[in-house]
Amino acid sequence: MFSTFTAKYTKIDTGYMGQLIEWPEVITEGQDIDECRSMLQDALHEMILANREIPVGRALLEQIPVEV
Repeated sequence: MFSTFTAKYTKIDTGYMGQLIEWPEVITEGQDIDECRSMLQDALHEMILANREIPVGRALLEQIPVEV
């Protein structure tokens, strides 16, 4: 079975922070985007092994407009 997750990468002083939108507990950092991506995939794999399940269908994602 395959599942897909949405990764969000944020530039920080030490490189990049990566986090999964659908599973925000999966978060990591890397010196560059490629390292961060690799570490995020590894963190996801470890979380799946530790939890023995993948959270499916628990999140509702929507954009909220705001005037700035």
